[in-house]
Order: sequence, then structure tokens, then C-alpha cells
Amino acid sequence: MKTAPGRLLRRVRAGGHRSRLARIDVPETIVVTSDAFPDGGIIPVKYAGKGVGDNLSPALRWSGVPDGAAALVLIIEDDDVPLPRPLIHTIAILDARIDNVGEGALQPNNPDIRFIKTALGRGYSGPRPIPGHGWHHYCFHLFALKKPVPETVDTVDTVEELLPAIRLNATAHGVLTGVYRRP
Repeated sequence: MKTAPGRLLRRVRAGGHRSRLARIDVPETIVVTSDAFPDGGIIPVKYAGKGVGDNLSPALRWSGVPDGAAALVLIIEDDDVPLPRPLIHTIAILDARIDNVGEGALQPNNPDIRFIKTALGRGYSGPRPIPGHGWHHYCFHLFALKKPVPETVDTVDTVEELLPAIRLNATAHGVLTGVYRRP
């Protein structure tokens, strides 16, 4: 029975309050939306991760990025994994002048997006919760930064190196939350 571990762990959840992003205190002025699902809505299966869905990133758009932003950072995390803190699925650094990413754009071969490697790899890694664990909340966080994320001498290429840059330079934040579960 492949859902047994998920059912046994159903009450074990990280929770959004344990997210390393929850401690970044900036105004929520950015509005993040998607035509694929509404805020709080069910993420369609085609956006689910490898082996579950097509692992296709949903189209996203946003408004309310402050003038003078130098970079945007998109972080997708699962708040409900049975771990001590939410699991980061995707980290993408975007040009502050754009206001959207198209469906399927969050792939490592996209030259316009810089990805930071997560425990799940580089690029989009869609929802793939443990079967039988119940609904998981996937938060698509977007941060506006007043300084660019370094790419040269002080290269930032891990989440541990990126978080201090976000804490020091974030001026605004927005989040879109979708839910997904595997029976």
C-alpha cells in the first residue's frame, strides 16, 4: 500500500511559520497571479512534478513591484512537507523589468532566468507530495530587491547564500498559494 507512509505522516507538517522566508519582514505590495489557478486554488495536475504530472511551470504575472527594484527572486516552497521546515522547490532570479513568466518558462535552459540549485535540482520542480499525505500548500513567493544578486566574485549560488541577500535588500513581497494532493 503506497499511501501508508503518507497517512502515517499526515499530521507531521513543517508549516509556513517555520519557513525561512517568514522572517523576511517587508510590505506585501506585490500581487502575484496565475491563469492556471486562483490564490488558494487547486494546482492542475499538468503542473505537478515529475512522475506525477508534466512538471510544467504555470504562467505567472505580477504587479506592484516598487520603482527602482534591481532584481526579482521567485521562490516556490511546499509548506506541508513532513520535515522541520518547508521544502524549497524552485529559486529563480528574474529581471526586475519583467512582469510575468510564461507557461513552461521556469526551465534551466531559459537564458533569461538564473536558477539557484535547490535540494530538488535547478529549475522548476512541481508539486509531488507523498501519496496519502493530504493537501499541500505551494507558495509562489516573489521578492523585489533593491540590489542585484551577485553573479561574479561574490557569486550567490545556494539558498544559504541567497537568503541574507534577500533579507538585506528586499523592499516588497507577494505570494500566490496553490494546493495539491496525491490520493
